[in-house]
Amino acid sequence: MKKLFLFILSALIMTCTTENLATMDSIAEKYVKLVLELGLYDGDVVDAYYGPEEWRPAPESKAETFPAEKLLKHTKNLLSELEKISTGSFSEIEHLRHRYLNKQLIAVQAKIQMINGTRFNFNEEAQLLYDADVPTFSEAHFAKLIQKLDDALPGKGDIAQRYQQFRDQFKIPVDKLSAVFDAAIAEGRKRTLEHISLPEHESFTVEMVKNVPWGAYNWYKGNSFSLIQVNTDRPSHIDAAVNLASHEGYPGHHVYNTLLENRLYKKRGWVEFSIYNLFSPQSLIAEGTANFGIKMAFPGESRVQFEKEVLFPLAGLDPDMAEKYYQVLSLAHKLSFASNEANRRYLDGEISKEERENWLVKYALYSPERAKASVAFVEKYRTYVINYNYGQYLVEKYIEKNGGTADHPQKRWEIFEKLISTPQVPSNLK
Repeated sequence: MKKLFLFILSALIMTCTTENLATMDSIAEKYVKLVLELGLYDGDVVDAYYGPEEWRPAPESKAETFPAEKLLKHTKNLLSELEKISTGSFSEIEHLRHRYLNKQLIAVQAKIQMINGTRFNFNEEAQLLYDADVPTFSEAHFAKLIQKLDDALPGKGDIAQRYQQFRDQFKIPVDKLSAVFDAAIAEGRKRTLEHISLPEHESFTVEMVKNVPWGAYNWYKGNSFSLIQVNTDRPSHIDAAVNLASHEGYPGHHVYNTLLENRLYKKRGWVEFSIYNLFSPQSLIAEGTANFGIKMAFPGESRVQFEKEVLFPLAGLDPDMAEKYYQVLSLAHKLSFASNEANRRYLDGEISKEERENWLVKYALYSPERAKASVAFVEKYRTYVINYNYGQYLVEKYIEKNGGTADHPQKRWEIFEKLISTPQVPSNLK
């Protein structure tokens, strides 16, 4: 009798689990169609889509007025359906998927409200869209960091000007850009493939563009292929070669999207991974792992050594200056959160556009031209800016906390690969 009881109990649990997973599949399909419909009203929402073409809404189906009430009701119903699912017998990855869908739908709900005219403050928006509680820093914090950089920079006088003058010595000549970028991409790919298996047919192409509000962008097209565009309106310093090659390519966005497509969408049939909703927690994971991916592929001294031996000579720069250059950049990188503070205050209406520019020059060491131009990105993408620096911070701390320290590189790669090939949201990393 006991064996029969256990058999029946096991069968009931299995049936219940199967039903719950089927419900989650249904919610996932509705989520994809919801994001596609939302994309009719904000062209930036759907960053990539390579799911069933028949799910894509026709442009003429767009309503004359934004159907906020209908979309909000639909989103609320999906969240309610998801909440009712019993996850007790789920595997680890199924638990992750359930949480992922919940956070993605919360972000969709917030984005609908924003398109309809609701304005959240910076912190509220970052939490709703990106599942992130962004730290706040005082001016005194950045002033201390600036002093350390002052000591490292040659010369005397205005730090921002000296920093820009120092960096300008390391611009890649336009006629050498392709050779330098090609070498950085090839090396990043070689190092990534030593640790992560990718489909044989994966690839991307690089295209130079102008008149865009970002420095570079990965447009993932599906079937393990990306189009990477680089903004040539901005000067390319020597560090940009490895940064862009790793962030946009290997092991960054291209690898991230390739793994999600192949391991979750194609292999498991999880359709929510056929779409990339830009204004969602997925973006913090994507940008955070892409930024930390630079350190993954080119850790510590190995980056400086590679650049001294390969990239500096290709760019016609003095290899003997490489170590000094990266010493200064390492100090400057600690100022990255200064841009968050400037944008937080600007978007919350606490400072003017001009005051924002002055803050960025003073504490983020932007050139006046870059500070002025960068407002276009912030006004278009708003709190998205936190995904780069806070995203990297969360990813790095999580990997190190779980044993992926610099002196355990294989463990580091294992954790990194799991992050970029499973359903993850930022609150999982805390």
